[in-house]
Amino acid sequence: MSHRPPSGLAAVSAALLAMSRHLEMSDVLKTIVASARELLDAEYAALGVPDDHGGFAQFVVDGVSDAQWKAIGPLPRQHGILAAMLSDATPQRLADVRTDPRFEGWPDAHPDMSDFLGLPIQDGDETIGALFLANKRCPKPSGGCGFTEADEELLGILAQHAAIALTNARLYERSRELTIAEERSRLAHELHDAVSQKLFSLRLTAQAATALVDRDPARAKGELQQVAVLAAEAVDELRAAVVELRPAALDEDGLIATLRNQVRVLDRAHAARVTFESSGVRALPSAQEEALLRVAQEALHNALRHAEAAHVSVSLDRQGPATVLRVVDDGSGFDVHTVRREGRHLGLVSMRHRAGSVGGRLTVVSEPGKGTTIQMEVPGG
Repeated sequence: MSHRPPSGLAAVSAALLAMSRHLEMSDVLKTIVASARELLDAEYAALGVPDDHGGFAQFVVDGVSDAQWKAIGPLPRQHGILAAMLSDATPQRLADVRTDPRFEGWPDAHPDMSDFLGLPIQDGDETIGALFLANKRCPKPSGGCGFTEADEELLGILAQHAAIALTNARLYERSRELTIAEERSRLAHELHDAVSQKLFSLRLTAQAATALVDRDPARAKGELQQVAVLAAEAVDELRAAVVELRPAALDEDGLIATLRNQVRVLDRAHAARVTFESSGVRALPSAQEEALLRVAQEALHNALRHAEAAHVSVSLDRQGPATVLRVVDDGSGFDVHTVRREGRHLGLVSMRHRAGSVGGRLTVVSEPGKGTTIQMEVPGG
């Protein structure tokens, strides 16, 4: 049976509706690429969202297997044809991309491509992406490009709608971040007021006990008992606030998507390379997901702020009957026993408590100059 690409207004309408159906950036990118490849009957399609450092913050492909994509290696840089699409609004339609003077070669595992059609995705004057297709599945005119002017016009329409979808996705992410920030600010004020009052009372009671300890030991004992009560109440206030601070993204997106998004943000914000991989993990109870997220955040904070790591990898995998989180950095490392003995816990006590509270186990492996591995294992998943 010969391959018959979708055609007509119905196919175009279905593609445009699919683009507008999603709000999550990753879903939007995948839908745009798949729609473009299917509508224009190409063997390969890709869409890159540029970062501010000469590379791509996100790069989505369709037509390349996961194994192939992994073998290709790191995301491409903004050079050659990709650079042309990001700096020039003119569509690029080429009979053979390999003969173009701007072509700079591919990694060994990269599939071979010939005819090529690409153009930028623009929001006003800002280029927010580059969309391209390769290897039109049709008989090629001798020395010519399989992609036609009609294909170029159709891809231009898709790019305009892709710009709207990408802009909406970016606005959605920003609005959600603002909502979370506002909620945390409100909780921070409430936490400050409640705990400050408790600590102020505790301080006054402790001062009274100090003044009474010599001349009225019995009353001093009573005041110290009150100190213990106030301290316990302050701890309860803190715990209640922490429970209320459960990340909204966990409820909406789940653990894997939340971790992936946070890692992506950290990778953009820091000089260090921060990566995330996950395989085989199913949904976990909410308490376990939150504990895993909090441990990952604490470990990432230590690696990026204190260890001066150049690369931090985060992985979440199913291993037998357990789910295992690993945060590995190549930073300065530390002597675990010395840190514990000197009371400089680097959040280790909190991480161990979180792991234990959900039936998990935390393992810390580190040596000075040899980086750090934080591993948390929980049953299930």
